[in-house]
Order: sequence, then structure tokens, then C-alpha cells
Amino acid sequence: MKKFVSLTFLFMGLLVSAQSIDYNTKKGYAANGYDVVSYFEDKAVEGKTEFSTKFDGVSYKFSSQGNLDMFTANPEKYAPQYGGYCAYAVAVSGKKVSINPETFEIRDDKLYLFYNKGKTNTLEFWKKESPVELQAKADVNWEKIKNKK
Repeated sequence: MKKFVSLTFLFMGLLVSAQSIDYNTKKGYAANGYDVVSYFEDKAVEGKTEFSTKFDGVSYKFSSQGNLDMFTANPEKYAPQYGGYCAYAVAVSGKKVSINPETFEIRDDKLYLFYNKGKTNTLEFWKKESPVELQAKADVNWEKIKNKK
């Protein structure tokens, strides 16, 4: 019985530290290591290792102690939508696509990140094609793919 109880607590500990969804953790961090709080100040700023923390099993970096403190006080507010994958790709194809951490939008007080390389800037597509409709599609698609690796 004692062995069973120990294994149960070990398993529960693994569940608590595991990610609740699949996050885009390119370079080992959410948002490719960019400071997710800085986006809410309309800036894309790389974080520093000395200002880092974990939330939902994912590492985040920040540009300052103040931004780290703001995040830890309310991580759900600052965590990127759709696990930090390209919002446009989630909406139109239901696929997880990496992002350019300098291509972002704050909409309804939420952070959306986008793919941007060469002539393909999905933020521009998002804005042209009706962000409200795309956001609704992305929300539905995300529920289907959020736990798939």
C-alpha cells in the first residue's frame, strides 16, 4: 500500500509540472525567448536569462525584473494565444506553425504571434481577411490541435 501511495504522488507531481497544452518553445522558451510583457507596451524585446521563470511547464524570459514580476502576478494575461504558434495558420489551416517573434498583435488584451518570412507576413493577411472571423476560427481549431505534438 505504501508503494502505491508513493507512486500516486509521483504521478500527480508529473501531471502538475507537465504542460497543459503544446507550446511553441523554439530556442527553449515561449515566444522564442522574447519578453511577452513587452508586447503589451507595443515592443518586441528579447528577454534575458537572468529574468526567467516557468509557467504551465514552459520557460519564459523577460527584459527586466519589473516585467518578470508583472508576468508572475498574472501569467494568463501575458501568455501568447494558441501556445505561441502562428495565429493565422491555426485559423486557416488548423496547423501549428512557428512564428517571427517580432510580428505580433495585441487584440482584446491578448497576445497573438505570427509567421513572417520573405514575402509571407501572416499578420498582414490576418488584418486584411477579418481578424474577428479568423480569431473565431482559430479558437475552434485550437481546441482540436492544442494537445497534439
